[in-house]
Amino acid sequence: MSTLEIKDLHVHVETKDGIKQILKGASLTVHSGETHAIMGPNGSGKSTLAYTLAGHPKYVVDSGEALLDGQDILKMTPDERAKAGLFLAMQYPVEVPGVSMTNFLRTAKTEIDGEAPGIRQWTKDLSAAMKRLKMDPKFATRSVNEGFSGGEKKRAEVLQLELLKPKFAILDETDSGLDVDALRIVSEGVNRAKEANQFGILMVTHYTRILKYIKPDIVHVFADGHFVKTGGPELADELEENGYDAYLPEGADSESALA
Repeated sequence: MSTLEIKDLHVHVETKDGIKQILKGASLTVHSGETHAIMGPNGSGKSTLAYTLAGHPKYVVDSGEALLDGQDILKMTPDERAKAGLFLAMQYPVEVPGVSMTNFLRTAKTEIDGEAPGIRQWTKDLSAAMKRLKMDPKFATRSVNEGFSGGEKKRAEVLQLELLKPKFAILDETDSGLDVDALRIVSEGVNRAKEANQFGILMVTHYTRILKYIKPDIVHVFADGHFVKTGGPELADELEENGYDAYLPEGADSESALA
């Protein structure tokens, strides 16, 4: 059983107009096997939370902690966080020209496990995982995400999730840009990986459609840089019906992400 504890996290970014405070005391605890959906209006700080946990240098931590099994990952480099068991599926996965999917994944697996997987078993595991995700075997020899469609990039993210077996997976708007078939295949891949490895999930999303496939145990409303309400799956239905206006600061003009 592993635990990820986010404690009173405050984060800012530098802009041309000066410092902009984005996270304003975010606190959350996630355990192994739990799926938490984080929902909220555009610009509320949901993705900032995800990328701060992963170690993106753009986001400056002012105060607070993020403890993975008691270790403060905010004091670690991004690769150390990954080795500790944190995984980020990006909304816009980057292309890595010149590095094949096979070499990328095997190198990452070696770094996490401390030893290289056997070639024969690794090839078998990679092939089986790609088949489950309905990925063309030729993608294994192509450069990471180079020339991939949006759906193919998201399948590649889930492929990494399945093979690297983290303790906690942060899914940053994994549903964006997916058609119905791709959403189902990607969601099934996430569910399959979670069932096999019992990791915890933080799922950042604007929409409830992915929640029909990846069932959350807990739903949070994130607004104005912190969590403002927590409930069960029924909270997502309430948000779809009523939007976020009730959770925004008085006088704020919200563009509902569910519109």
